[in-house]
Amino acid sequence: MKYIILSYASQQEYDAMGGNGADLGLKPEDFGPMYAWMDSFNQSLADSGELVETRALAAPVHTRRVGGRDGVPYVTDGPYAETQEVLAGYWIVECDSFDRATQIAARLGECPAPPQLAANAYADVRPLAEAVQDLEV
Repeated sequence: MKYIILSYASQQEYDAMGGNGADLGLKPEDFGPMYAWMDSFNQSLADSGELVETRALAAPVHTRRVGGRDGVPYVTDGPYAETQEVLAGYWIVECDSFDRATQIAARLGECPAPPQLAANAYADVRPLAEAVQDLEV
């Protein structure tokens, strides 16, 4: 079974990773241990054969939201003031069970992220639907 593990961040956190972290009291070098750990984490999943794909997403400021209102399409450029957190990245893993996917996601808590980020970090784990029957509750 395949599962997606979703991680979240804020525009402020992306700004800090890009060198503008005064608001959080962070410098770009504060993220070095986090990046190295993520590389190791990803490699361990690849080595175990459980990693299908992983990607980080560009900053929310580069987002476009596309929708429709009264039959008319609209596009809104991000970031969105009403959104504190946005999807930052994901892992697609293929493993034996939901419990195993949850164990993998729980390892993200071991990441040596700066304390200001780690304090509120979380991940969502969801099964991927392979067929319409998988959408049933």
